[in-house]
Amino acid sequence: MNFFAPCPRGLEPLLADELIALGATDPKAVPGGVQFAGDWALCYRANLESRIATRVLWQITMGRYRSEEDVYRIAYAPTWARWFTPEQTIRVFVTAHKSPLRSLEFVTLKIKDAVCDHFRTVAGKRPSVDTQAPDMRVHAFLSADTVTLYLDTSGEPLYKRGFKEAAVEAPLKENLAAGILKLTGWKPGEEALCDPMCGSGTFLIEAAQMALDVAPGLGRHFAFERFKHYERDTWLPIRQAAEARRQPPRKLAIYGSDILESQQRKAFVNLRSAGLEGCVEVTRADLLDLPAPAPAGVLVANPPYGVRLSDTSELEAFYPQLGDALKAHWAGWRCYFFTGDPALPKGVRLKASKRTPLFNGAIECRLFEYQMIAGSARKPKPVDKAPD
Repeated sequence: MNFFAPCPRGLEPLLADELIALGATDPKAVPGGVQFAGDWALCYRANLESRIATRVLWQITMGRYRSEEDVYRIAYAPTWARWFTPEQTIRVFVTAHKSPLRSLEFVTLKIKDAVCDHFRTVAGKRPSVDTQAPDMRVHAFLSADTVTLYLDTSGEPLYKRGFKEAAVEAPLKENLAAGILKLTGWKPGEEALCDPMCGSGTFLIEAAQMALDVAPGLGRHFAFERFKHYERDTWLPIRQAAEARRQPPRKLAIYGSDILESQQRKAFVNLRSAGLEGCVEVTRADLLDLPAPAPAGVLVANPPYGVRLSDTSELEAFYPQLGDALKAHWAGWRCYFFTGDPALPKGVRLKASKRTPLFNGAIECRLFEYQMIAGSARKPKPVDKAPD
């Protein structure tokens, strides 16, 4: 069967590698996700184990269209009643790229009508629409001349791990945070990790789950469990194997801090909800005064920027101080800052060794890497010897 897993833009190669490790065949990274093939066991594993995917969509059909009526005909044809019942609620989601059709809302309505009309024909009853918490999500993607229909096997997006209690303004999605951690090259168990602007603790929780080999989907359920053809005997051993692999909580070399006590408390609440209480040290501190918790490691942070929490004048004053603090306290560390503010690299007055384009939703961002070399980076000048 064919599947498509969307993910944050910029993380497609990482997701392809992740899916290959889970057993996917023919993975193809495209803007915004990865196409791949596999069986139901792979689909179940991808939902449970993927840290980067937003969803796992099962491809139902594809066809060429020129009008809304063509889309209706293509959407009516699949045997929807084989996969779910008219008692289950539905919602249709449509995205498009270069589609000539003028109204995606009308296309959404036509697909919904097609699915409901199919059920009325074969079952004598049509499913209801639920825009808030549908049992089944039908996704459609329109290119210039083709429409592809998918059935969502995930339900709630996979970045909703199922435990987070305390949210903060401008949150970083969990799958984007996990992808950023992978991009840093951090080695759990070998390197210390610190988020000195931790907010609700997203980086800390994702890192702790990686270090303890906790599958990200263990705290939730999935839409495929509501399918008529759900293979319970296939799913349960997959979940049980992940549970058995999970390491018990222990103190980790993972550190977090925030200048606001309220944020520190939220990080603590979320760590406790994730079963990670005592694994991560979280303190209240100002990054500008914070000493490094280890001689070397990885610092990762999502600092405030103009479209988020602070005004421009505050940032202009903060960035040079940040650069000074990194030089003063973080020698020997690889430091990563994820931001949508293009002024950050100029403001910190340090040379970024790497700039990785990523998207936080619709916001184009960069992940900047600064390697803070311990001691002087300059080679000593050779001393001229006097002739004998």
